[in-house]
Amino acid sequence: MVTVDPARTALVLVDLMQRIVDLPLAPRPGADALEAGCRLAERFRAAGALVVALRSERPTAEQPPGSHLAERAAALADAVVVKRTVGGFHQTGLHWTLQQREVTTLVLAGIATNMGVESTARSADDHGYELLFAEDAMTALTADEHRAATTLSLPRFGRVVASAEIEPA
Repeated sequence: MVTVDPARTALVLVDLMQRIVDLPLAPRPGADALEAGCRLAERFRAAGALVVALRSERPTAEQPPGSHLAERAAALADAVVVKRTVGGFHQTGLHWTLQQREVTTLVLAGIATNMGVESTARSADDHGYELLFAEDAMTALTADEHRAATTLSLPRFGRVVASAEIEPA
């Protein structure tokens, strides 16, 4: 069990947009990663921890159908940050939002493990955040991409654990 301080920890849900959740993903369907992320978000909210949802938006005015956050993820988010790059920090209010709550630790989940999650993790590490990754609340376009991220890249920035092992208390 990994215990985190809910007053200093935020759960960051990356790109749980319906059009992304519905893609053919691996090693698990997007709906499974969404469900695991939402269960974690419910625990975080119950403990008083911050839940932030990141949502990609293309720079054009017209967004593809399904660009909204999945309904359940949107309902659980205390804050929604729109990003226009792969990662969640570049030219967004994410760092400011976290600083306002004196957050020092981030738990990351979402889609795609090796893209949005990993890119956000790299920037979070640059900003000095402690990082945890909820492995079962992430997925990618291929199982190999997910596995490479969770076994090679992400462990260099923090701990990769099952969402059930993370306890905001």
